[in-house]
Amino acid sequence: MTRFVAGAVAGLVLVAAGLFWWQGRAEQRRAAAPAPVSAPSTYSEELPEGADNAVGVAPPMPPEARAEDREAKRFGRYDHNRDGIITRTEMMASRTKDFKKLDTDGNNLLSFEEWAVKTADRFAGADANGDKKLTRAEFATTAPKPEEKPKCKC
Repeated sequence: MTRFVAGAVAGLVLVAAGLFWWQGRAEQRRAAAPAPVSAPSTYSEELPEGADNAVGVAPPMPPEARAEDREAKRFGRYDHNRDGIITRTEMMASRTKDFKKLDTDGNNLLSFEEWAVKTADRFAGADANGDKKLTRAEFATTAPKPEEKPKCKC
């Protein structure tokens, strides 16, 4: 019984020591973190007197957009009449232009061929003899052209 009690006490002591050690490391990291730099509103506040930007002083960085601002802008892009509500028509309006580009016969129905117009055009261009079948030689012309890699990464 004494072994059981001694083991439980030792386990609690080890857990407590681990918590204190972990808390101490968290405090050290928090203290070591650099303070956020606020961007000055003009260059004159940033540059010492008589110095110009060529000396090596970086220009101020613009503030990052907050997530709420981004979401408000995204909401505004869909809310065309600015009534604070997005209707189904407003939501679908952004897709109307793309749909009309694909609907080549203008019947407001999108067939598979209209949807796959790029592939169908590529097939028609590769079918040299017009038999609606591709031979190996004709199929070889549909291979994507390799992209030119930049000579240097400067």
